[in-house]
Amino acid sequence: MTMALLTLRDIQLSYGGPALLDGVNLSIERGERIGLVGRNGVGKSSLMRLVTGAQKPDSGEIEAMPRLRVAQLEQDLPPQLGGRIFDIAASGLGAVGRDAALLHRDAMRADEVANPAEAWAVVPKVETILSRLSLDGDAAFDVQSGGIKRRALLAKALVSEPDLLLLDEPTNHLDIPAVEWLEGFLKNAGLTLLFVTHDRAFLQSVATRIAEIDRGKMLSWECDYRTYLERRAQYLADEAAENARFDKRLAEEEAWSRQNVQARRTKSVARMKEVERMRAQRAERRSLLKTAKMNISEAERSGKLVVEAEGVTHAWEEGKPLVEGLDITVLRGDRIGLIGPNGCGKTTLAKILLGEIAPNAGTIRVGTNVEVVYFDQAREQLDPDATVADTVAEGNDHVTVGGRQRHIIGYLKDFLFEAPRARSRVGVLSGGEKSRVLLAKLFLRPSNVLVLDEPTNDLDIETLELLEERVLDYEGTVIVVSHDRAFLNAVCTNVLVFDDGNVEEFVGGYDDWLRQRTPPSAKAAKSQTVDASAAPPREKKAAARKLSFKEKRELEELPARLEALETEQAELEARLADPALYADADAVKTTTTRYEAVQEEWVEAYARWEELDAIGGDR
Repeated sequence: MTMALLTLRDIQLSYGGPALLDGVNLSIERGERIGLVGRNGVGKSSLMRLVTGAQKPDSGEIEAMPRLRVAQLEQDLPPQLGGRIFDIAASGLGAVGRDAALLHRDAMRADEVANPAEAWAVVPKVETILSRLSLDGDAAFDVQSGGIKRRALLAKALVSEPDLLLLDEPTNHLDIPAVEWLEGFLKNAGLTLLFVTHDRAFLQSVATRIAEIDRGKMLSWECDYRTYLERRAQYLADEAAENARFDKRLAEEEAWSRQNVQARRTKSVARMKEVERMRAQRAERRSLLKTAKMNISEAERSGKLVVEAEGVTHAWEEGKPLVEGLDITVLRGDRIGLIGPNGCGKTTLAKILLGEIAPNAGTIRVGTNVEVVYFDQAREQLDPDATVADTVAEGNDHVTVGGRQRHIIGYLKDFLFEAPRARSRVGVLSGGEKSRVLLAKLFLRPSNVLVLDEPTNDLDIETLELLEERVLDYEGTVIVVSHDRAFLNAVCTNVLVFDDGNVEEFVGGYDDWLRQRTPPSAKAAKSQTVDASAAPPREKKAAARKLSFKEKRELEELPARLEALETEQAELEARLADPALYADADAVKTTTTRYEAVQEEWVEAYARWEELDAIGGDR
């Protein structure tokens, strides 16, 4: 029987009040990909800190495999992190990684590092990881997109070759292509994962087991996410039925125990002790956590036409147009999702449709009686120094909900803010709490057009599902900018998809678009057909030919060429790891230059082998 990588036994953790983790047990086996789920605030982040050793439990035991290597991809991008992507990745190896980054920039600075041989030895390791993640090590980190930055930080976590990788909301602020790339990488990399995510599609795709923290306990579900939902629903139904039977029996025993004094003299001592035990058991029962209650205030209906766009073209300064020649009609009751990579212009288009930004060309006609509320992903409408209550009620003690007055504290309880938290400053709240504050504020305003710009970031899954229900019940028009595929599938009647300056409309949600779109392979084939028709006859013929005799010989010789390059690469790595080399600066430079050239030659030879092999040559 193989030893688990990490085992938590009977873990207790409390910050005052009910235990956050109450007798938690968890065993992580090599190769598992465990999705850690549970409501915001139940202890998922605390459990992660226990695994990394950053926090100690109040009691219990944590047993780890000897020399266990644990790495973590944090939820938030570190502020003001600069340097090249190679430097960021290499920093995952600590001091030797920083030395490797220095030598990678300038081989002549070997006298500035503690152990040049050790530093040079890790350079190939970092470059290999960057290659696997399709990253340019020489690119500046701070100018990259959120997806590339998160990929670089993943490289930082991977260079230490961790036995266990922890991921905290890895899909936050990634666009759909980046999320799908990450899914594929994690499933094929052979890593052991413990991860927290609110992205249900990602959870379904990646997790091989679901670990749930519920009322201080850990429940393990050996299945995928969809199956977990079914089994959990049955589990809660069975639990409720068992609790009802217990409560009925306790009520009967309580009635028996309150009989008159004469009857009490004849009572069984054992039965009275059983009543006391049942009372204690009932007192210790922890109820399910409350679920947020949301109701969107609706204004009078807008006109049937909400927005009409004709020939809309817009670009930033003199760059390539974000939108070109767009014609679209938005009718009352439409729920439109905007899909596309980060930076393509989804938020800009939403503001153009609302009339907040004038397009460079074309016309926008907004219908009658349109009342808009806008959820912005940056939450710029929130003042970090104001309290939650003042933010939502704008300084008043009462708010109007559904035509009647409610005290602000009572209203905020619907959004899971108890009185002390409702009087806290917005600036001290978590990301999920800030999102709930903004929703509470916006849903008080009567509207018939609801714009949600990345509303799902930081919300727990239960709150997400409730938001979906409310959006589906909303009788007005909805425009959603989101990378959450499950959310788009649940709420959208149409999607607008950005594709290299073109915006196309499709009926349905994200999965419906996947079924209707032209597959990328077909697009490429079509493009190749167009290119071939314009190419000289000799090139057109080459596209459909078989391998020539010379190319067959080349294909046969390439495996030996690749093997020779790999052998030379290993010899150069050994030379770079030899401290004696660094007595001669010219030798260091020559060896390093050749090492880099061998790497490039190998990549080119391998690409040529793939190209010839794909044409159909015999090996």
